[in-house]
Amino acid sequence: MSAIRAAVRVAVFLGIHAMQKLLLTIDRISTFVGQTFSWLIMALTLMITWEVFSRYALDNPHPWAFDVMIMLYGSVFMMAGAYTLSKNGHVRGDVLYGFFPPRLQAGLDLALYILFFIPGVFALAWAGYNFAAESWAINEHSNVTANGPPVYPFKTVLPLAGAFLLVQGVVEIIRCVICLQTGEWPKRVDDVEEVDVDKLKEMVHVKDEDIAKLDAFVVHPKGSQP
Repeated sequence: MSAIRAAVRVAVFLGIHAMQKLLLTIDRISTFVGQTFSWLIMALTLMITWEVFSRYALDNPHPWAFDVMIMLYGSVFMMAGAYTLSKNGHVRGDVLYGFFPPRLQAGLDLALYILFFIPGVFALAWAGYNFAAESWAINEHSNVTANGPPVYPFKTVLPLAGAFLLVQGVVEIIRCVICLQTGEWPKRVDDVEEVDVDKLKEMVHVKDEDIAKLDAFVVHPKGSQP
């Protein structure tokens, strides 16, 4: 009997380990997609800069620029959804949530994912697919400005973003189930985080007194009047 129990425990451990590898793989895909589309911010910045220069310095505005700017920003916003979810970075009202034990947190998250997230994101992906298909069929162009750019590439982002977000949502549901079983949240893929100033000071062996002396030296260099 003890041998059977040990075998079951080993099987459960291996199953959880394999599942964790799958979850982290999907996390990495979401991260790659989000980071790739984040480069559109650079393109958007350069485009806005050039359009302002062209409009006011060269007196040569481009009527299509406004539409393209909106599409670029919308694409970044939509395709970052799965990436942000994989980092547990979406805004939540966690005034009380943060004080709950992991199992209670997982139970609440699981209920919200099933009741609201999955139906809403599925509707986004389904409706986005229909919008994109119709847009491609009629070769849709923007009518907001004269000579508007094509809209169908941007509308294609809707079902893609919905699909990535839906897959990542399933991953989060599995994480909730694992947490309910083990009492601990599974690990996530590490990513760039905000700098902890106190930890940074410890790493470089700098104290507040040293910073204050440096500030005083910069503001009032030696030989100058305070």
